[in-house]
Amino acid sequence: MGMEDHKLKVFCTVAETKSFSKTSEIIHLTQPAVSLQIQALEEIYETKLFDRSSSFINLTPAGEILYRYAKEILALYAETEKEIGKITGLIKGSITIGASTTIGNYVLPSVISDFKKTHPKIKVNALIGNTKRVVDFLNSGIIDLGLVEGETAKHKIKTESIIQDELVFIVPPFHPWAKKKVVSILEITKEPFILREEGSGTRQMIEKYLLSHGINTADMSIALVLGSTESIKQAVENGVGVSIVSKWAARKEVKYGSLKLITPKEEKIYRNFSLIMQKTAVLSHAVDEFLSYLKAYPYDNLLLSEGK
Repeated sequence: MGMEDHKLKVFCTVAETKSFSKTSEIIHLTQPAVSLQIQALEEIYETKLFDRSSSFINLTPAGEILYRYAKEILALYAETEKEIGKITGLIKGSITIGASTTIGNYVLPSVISDFKKTHPKIKVNALIGNTKRVVDFLNSGIIDLGLVEGETAKHKIKTESIIQDELVFIVPPFHPWAKKKVVSILEITKEPFILREEGSGTRQMIEKYLLSHGINTADMSIALVLGSTESIKQAVENGVGVSIVSKWAARKEVKYGSLKLITPKEEKIYRNFSLIMQKTAVLSHAVDEFLSYLKAYPYDNLLLSEGK
């Protein structure tokens, strides 16, 4: 990436997010730096590229033209890198993956470290946020691919299920349920419950499941609402209440015996982790390699090895 295409990337991100503040967050530049990059381009073309008169930032006709070509130029850069990589036979380069919290914290680290053993020349970066954020990253071209839990209904994105996840009750070993393998979902209303914050894929899934069994979160005694799975697990270990988390998230605690997993009697709570990509993306050689690796990875072994 040269200086010029960095400017183009900043420009395209502003055009897509219609916001300097969002762009600065995504590209890790300060807002003044983003403005300077845009100003520099405006000086080169001696015209305004954005119309800032309304509360929204819109492209001017000149901006529209630059945007159209900038997308093509950036795609050509990617193609060039890929073609040269083919003849030099060197699979190098860098990949940026966006992952929602459960996958990003509990699945991806193992996958990346195993991948690095066979592909030491490839740099792998991971950005972690909730599902909505990962979709924003993808739309702005900040990441090559995303791994998310929860729904993403977007027309520009291809989605493919890649790993199955199961959500389970977690209780401390001294809890009366700890001796049981299954517990009816209806018992949940009698227990203090710890819930994730709004906007979390896991929470959406739990609410949907509870509703399908006629339980509204309003009917439950919610002891706490916490912003991360880590804090939920700690609260449960400390006896504050019970909760529902991904099987992946509780791997360590189950191994060391500080939490017990219980399945709801009515039906298991399954969901898929999905791979998301832009439909029109040109993938580099490095991304191709990582994708094949991701799809062939023996995920179940991770869960098994933890249980021993």
